[in-house]
Amino acid sequence: MFGDLTISKIIVIAVCLVVSLVVHEFMHAYVGFKLGDTTAMEHGRVSFNPLQHIDPFMTVILPLVTLLVFHFPFLAAKPVPYDPYRLKYGDYGAAMLAIAGPLSNLALAFLAALVLRFVNMGMFLDNALIYLLQLNVVLFVFNMVPIPPLDGSRVLYAFAPEALQSFMQRIEPYGFFIIIGLVFWGGANGALTHLYTFVLNLLVHAV
Repeated sequence: MFGDLTISKIIVIAVCLVVSLVVHEFMHAYVGFKLGDTTAMEHGRVSFNPLQHIDPFMTVILPLVTLLVFHFPFLAAKPVPYDPYRLKYGDYGAAMLAIAGPLSNLALAFLAALVLRFVNMGMFLDNALIYLLQLNVVLFVFNMVPIPPLDGSRVLYAFAPEALQSFMQRIEPYGFFIIIGLVFWGGANGALTHLYTFVLNLLVHAV
């Protein structure tokens, strides 16, 4: 995805990832707070401070290793805590909280595409915006996969029949391993890559 890696490129990608993850997690926490749950606020997560959202292994070590080995960063931030019993609208409130993160990534990707389309910022900053665009499309597509505990699963759960909800609850303890398998299986045999390309092209041609 990123071709040959240099130290400067790794640093730019890392900065883009941190910005994208912080906005993503902030929006989870902020929407939860606006829906009546103060749990994330009490844990200091309604914040743009990266230290509030970074997990040393999942946000730092794992993406660095996967970026160097696979030329693609696999990572996660600390999950934003919430109390479903304090959220307005029940499962639908949880779905709103969940989708806020991926939608923030889609908004960042659109903003990057917009700036690239209308402003010439020089080669270095243009390349940084390209990375920001690509990474946020990846984060949007990946997080909308309906496998627990990804955000897409919370959205699906709110509208799913009871039988499917029960199935999702049963597989959630194994969700991380399912997601890892999905990634190393080539994103469901290329399906995620096709979806990424579709969303990326849609954004680029929309501005």
